[in-house]
Amino acid sequence: MQFIEALRLRSKLFILFMLIAGGLFSVGIMGTSYINAMKKNIDSLYFGSLIPITELNNVLEVYHNGLGNTVYRLSRSAIPKNEAQEDIENSLRSVNRNWQSYMSHFKTEDELLYVNYANSEIISINNYFKKILNAVEDDKLKSHKISVVTLERRLSVIHQVLQKLISYEIKVANYERKTFLTTYDSMVFQLGAILGFIILAILSISLYVFRSIQNDQTRLEITSKKLKIANKKLESASYTDSLTTLHNRRYFNFIYEKELKRTKRNKNYITFMMIDIDFFKQYNDTYGHVEGDYALKSVAKVLKDSLRRPSDYVFRLGGEEFGVLLSETDESHSARLARDICNAVREREIKHEGSKVNEYLTISIGVICCKADDNLDGNVLISRADEMLYRAKESGRDRYIITTKLKEIDVKKSA
Repeated sequence: MQFIEALRLRSKLFILFMLIAGGLFSVGIMGTSYINAMKKNIDSLYFGSLIPITELNNVLEVYHNGLGNTVYRLSRSAIPKNEAQEDIENSLRSVNRNWQSYMSHFKTEDELLYVNYANSEIISINNYFKKILNAVEDDKLKSHKISVVTLERRLSVIHQVLQKLISYEIKVANYERKTFLTTYDSMVFQLGAILGFIILAILSISLYVFRSIQNDQTRLEITSKKLKIANKKLESASYTDSLTTLHNRRYFNFIYEKELKRTKRNKNYITFMMIDIDFFKQYNDTYGHVEGDYALKSVAKVLKDSLRRPSDYVFRLGGEEFGVLLSETDESHSARLARDICNAVREREIKHEGSKVNEYLTISIGVICCKADDNLDGNVLISRADEMLYRAKESGRDRYIITTKLKEIDVKKSA
């Protein structure tokens, strides 16, 4: 009897073992299938949508900060022709490489219509830059013949064309993500339903698998949030000078035209200041680059402390050169701000043995303040501020010089 009971027990245990093994095998097969499906969805989401967005953004970056900046500097004779030639050639290669990579991705027939149109615009603007390149190579280019208006118009057109593609790719990415989450929830439901029919012996394993999947989902959501935060930080970093935390030259190029148009529309005052640290090269030679960085940060802090309105923009334009863009600030207020900034830098009492004007670190400022109207040329505004900065240096440095005239010379200076 005991022998029979033992056989029955062994049979039950064997059946239980087979059920558990069969259940685990089924779960294993399904789990592998689901993981592969999830991987395909993730690949489609990240590599099918985010890589094209990156490639399109790279093309836009090259056009604006590569080709556009080089040709703009070339038009002002601010860059040697051989260097401009090399920059244009490298930028065109970069554009072609990223664009061809983008074109190589799968496109539907509806997408191809607009992509082909965008391709024709890419070819057109590339030919425009190639003509400039050929003129540089043949030494037939005169800087005054380069139309900045034409350059900006062409860049604006290609920006709109590519931005539309980027918006489309973002929509595709959002659609892929929704599809992925829907498929994922469906997988979880099916897996739970099948595990419900497994014997009690496999319940603990099914709960473990289910919780593991939940943990994976949580980690995926956390990773997605971290990715969004990282993207925001990356966008902020692209417009921020890493040393001084001021806006950088790229942000200046972005915001300058926008603010100029706004002040023209409202007929308000607009002020632009060009700021330069006096004898900064000598300061670096005397104290080293670490102290030089400290000096730059100190000047940046003075500017940030002095200009706190939301409409006050402070930039590090490059090296020891800073820029300030103000709106709704008349001549007297602009002059007072410039004077206070000069005094505040001097009062920090940063020793400068290499200076020829003061024992402490000082700055020179060129200021242009005028009422904006439809005839105001943004390039002239910058040029006049640069002229005033030059006059401040010629007049002995450690001062500001302000003008309200875009043509005639009407100078006021600090003591």
